[in-house]
Amino acid sequence: MAALSDRIPYQAIVDRPRLALPGGKRMAVWIIVNMEEWRIEKPMPRTVLPPPMGQPLLPDVPNWSWHEYGMRSGFWRQLKALTERGIPATLAINGNVCKSYPRVASAAKDAGWEFMGHGFLQGPMHKLDDQRGAIAQAIETIAEFTGEAPRSWESPGLTETPETLDLLREHGIEYVADWVIDDLPQAIETPFGPITTIPYSVETNDIAVYALQQHRSDELLRRGIDQFDRLYQESAENARVMGIAIHPYITGVPHRIRYLEELFDYIAGHDGVAWMTASQIGDWYSAEMAPD
Repeated sequence: MAALSDRIPYQAIVDRPRLALPGGKRMAVWIIVNMEEWRIEKPMPRTVLPPPMGQPLLPDVPNWSWHEYGMRSGFWRQLKALTERGIPATLAINGNVCKSYPRVASAAKDAGWEFMGHGFLQGPMHKLDDQRGAIAQAIETIAEFTGEAPRSWESPGLTETPETLDLLREHGIEYVADWVIDDLPQAIETPFGPITTIPYSVETNDIAVYALQQHRSDELLRRGIDQFDRLYQESAENARVMGIAIHPYITGVPHRIRYLEELFDYIAGHDGVAWMTASQIGDWYSAEMAPD
């Protein structure tokens, strides 16, 4: 079997064709709100407190509660920050959140956010006994809740096996955020048709900034401004896409939410910015790349 990377031909950003965003805009920015379900009876996907004396214990009440705070309080701050500014968001959602946290999922649906598949429960794709079944279950659960099947996908932890892209496309997914390889989308061929990458981020991502790198509360603002400024400068020559990935239990907390709001306001203060969702970016790119 050929290496998975062979399916993604190398392209230098300076050689990409000139792309024109809708409405004369020059840069697309998309916000990804990650909604995950952590089961209290299982080990936590990530932790904020180390286990006592290095010995993991279940139930892991403090670390489960760390995440649960985001579902009960943090999400509502992020929702307000986005809706008050009229910013469309992409909700990367574990399918079962539609059942276990319907209040949260309903608020996102009412806000008109795009629902992006994010697995069924939080956990790596490699650990699934039936990857095809889990993908189908996630898609069907979201479709039942929203009335339409998701067109985009972000795997939990950006994890994929060699079969994941084919299975996603087989189940109707057109756009995927797992491949953080460029500042523009790129099509990947599968036996079921192309699937297109949407530029995500592991750097302007509150998990990396705070949970892993443990920066000060204002770091996402500072880093986000620097990231935006350079991409905005480059977008004078060709379109650019910037993703900002957030989690309710990370940037939805009281001591960080103001910096997220300030980042939104800073970006909104620039002409030529299009706030878009995953599928809007994917549809735009597909149309731009379609043969005349």
